[in-house]
Amino acid sequence: MTRRLLSVLLVLPLLTLLAPISAAAGQAVTMAQYAFAPAALTVHVGDTITWTNQDQAPHDVTTTSGPVSVHSPTLSTGQSWTYTFTQPGAYSYICSIHPDMKAQITVLAPAPTTTRPTTAAATTAARRPATAGAPVEVIRPTTAVAPPTTTAPATSDSPQAMQAMAPTEQSTLDPMLLVAGLVAAVATLCLLLIASRPAE
Repeated sequence: MTRRLLSVLLVLPLLTLLAPISAAAGQAVTMAQYAFAPAALTVHVGDTITWTNQDQAPHDVTTTSGPVSVHSPTLSTGQSWTYTFTQPGAYSYICSIHPDMKAQITVLAPAPTTTRPTTAAATTAARRPATAGAPVEVIRPTTAVAPPTTTAPATSDSPQAMQAMAPTEQSTLDPMLLVAGLVAAVATLCLLLIASRPAE
């Protein structure tokens, strides 16, 4: 029984590491009790929002302000509608059937992608049989790092332009690294719990 449990605990983390992580996030907004919940939401360009009507009355989604006009079909009880935002900005919207239902969505621009330097490792090793007492030469792999690529912006003498041209460094944390750390922590905890049980 313990081996079976242990094997399941070891396989589950591997499956989570192999599961793909989607690039765009999905959010849900419910239409219940003549209100949008949540009433304020912040997403990124490319994210999708799904509205689901949980009221007996029909509802829709109609923007009153924003970079792009959005209008859903009328949704009956249990129906859903999904929209993917492609333009950043602040969107205020209502239910055109019940104008007191108001909400807002803030769509942020996608985070800038940074070009990471590529690392190429070249290894040259000749395999020769070693003879006793002969000197051994160890050839270590050499690593060549390509310089990061940058694009020079147009120059301007104004302080605003100089401030805009100042490099901003934004460090993003790899989601797979977070998942791997979490899985390792859970697996370690489970193994400690199993090991601390008295033998039967």
